[in-house]
Amino acid sequence: MFIKILLLILFFAVMIWVGLYSRRSATNVNDFVLGGRKVGPWLTAFAYGTSYFSAVVFVGYAGQFGYKYGMAATWIGIGNAFIGSLLAWVILGRRTRIMTKYLDARTMPDYFGKRYNSNQLRIVAAIISFVFLIPYTSSVYNGLSRLFEMAFNVPYALCVVVMAALTCVYVILGGYMATAINDFIQGIIMIIGILAVIASILNGQGGFNAAVFKLAQIPSDIPVTQGQQGAFTAFLGPDPVNLLGVVILTSLGTWGLPQMVQKFYAIRDEKAVQTGTVISTFFAVVVACGCYFLGGFGRLFDTPAIYKADGSIAFDAIIPSMLSTLPDLLIGVVIMLVLSASMSTLASLVLTSSSTLTLDLIKGNFVKDMKEKQQIVIMRAFLIFFIVISVVMALKPPTFIAQLMGISWGALAGAFLAPFLYGLYWKGVTRGAVWASFASGVIITVINMFPATKFIQSPINAGAAAMIAGLLIVPAVSLFTPKIEQKKVDAVFECYNEKHMVEQKYALPDEEL
Repeated sequence: MFIKILLLILFFAVMIWVGLYSRRSATNVNDFVLGGRKVGPWLTAFAYGTSYFSAVVFVGYAGQFGYKYGMAATWIGIGNAFIGSLLAWVILGRRTRIMTKYLDARTMPDYFGKRYNSNQLRIVAAIISFVFLIPYTSSVYNGLSRLFEMAFNVPYALCVVVMAALTCVYVILGGYMATAINDFIQGIIMIIGILAVIASILNGQGGFNAAVFKLAQIPSDIPVTQGQQGAFTAFLGPDPVNLLGVVILTSLGTWGLPQMVQKFYAIRDEKAVQTGTVISTFFAVVVACGCYFLGGFGRLFDTPAIYKADGSIAFDAIIPSMLSTLPDLLIGVVIMLVLSASMSTLASLVLTSSSTLTLDLIKGNFVKDMKEKQQIVIMRAFLIFFIVISVVMALKPPTFIAQLMGISWGALAGAFLAPFLYGLYWKGVTRGAVWASFASGVIITVINMFPATKFIQSPINAGAAAMIAGLLIVPAVSLFTPKIEQKKVDAVFECYNEKHMVEQKYALPDEEL
């Protein structure tokens, strides 16, 4: 216990020190929200990765989907690495950096307002962001707190309040730069931690081959497999269709999440995007694949701790049950791993939400003339407000972790992904198409939340359906709704027309012309 507490104190001390150190980098709005758009590739890549993978993934998703799909759950991690990270950086990174800088857009709602020349779109996008980021934040608290209860026997409510307070302190002090530096430190902890945990868990089962052999002997309880053995070690697992839905939501979903896309706004330049692509992909391969690979062996730890009173599986208890068998020192490392993942995600969420409310909803709509210092003060106040709301909701979570995250990702990515992506590449997107995407993403998610109107059983698949619907709706609606004035669209896309001057040493001499 002494080792675990010592590591925890050290971790918290470093986070607070970074917040104090970064205070000088948060003197104006641009610095507070985007780090002055001068953040390097390493900090940006780790900020992207640590915001992507939190306790939701490590505790909730790895436990639930590892139990359901066995070793095939690793495909989720592969999708996260190559679709959610590599392709996201390649397809969105450069164009997002260029267009948002050109438009002086600081948030995703700000991008919608300026790209489509509509303040109404900006306001509605800000409201959607605020409302649906809360369930995601609550799910992060939930996952981390379960692990703390296992390791320290600390009450769930106390875990939630302490973590919220510490996150709030360093984000309020240093803004985006504090979160980026802390994300880098936390990312290193996550890489070391996940590799150490996998090695220790497999060693406790007699090694990789022995663990796979044991897993292959377990009969599948999914009806389509008819109780056959070996389904949990099969290439695509016992339920490939639902597995695909999880891959789509958790991989493609990041393309439309405000707190993820905003990392591209802040990166230093286009060259940094290229470097960041490689770093981010490597990080995702190690962390995401490692989490789901580890979760795939969850059925080998079939203890009473993973069952609810009614005999059903408590998916969020699977990973903590696996980790409870580790030595104290390694449990301390795991606590720091999950704490790192969770606090980085929380910091990103609260900063995104507070900046969106201040810059896109309050400024210009309720307060016409807001000075820089006022904006920063209000953002810091909203940071506290957002954290308080999410804490209240986290203390009585309506459902388990994966469902909370599915609701949040489904609504946000369903509403934003298509108009954001198409808006970077295609001049023909109309305001009507953006409104249609907003409506479809929210409606599909909300209707599917209630038992009486549920039409897709899994909230994960509902989220995937909302995203795919948006990708189909935007081009379809754009074909028959009024176009945005061509001059305004051309002016936006002018940012991609770079001029390249030929250096003299490569030009032909005058006598050869």
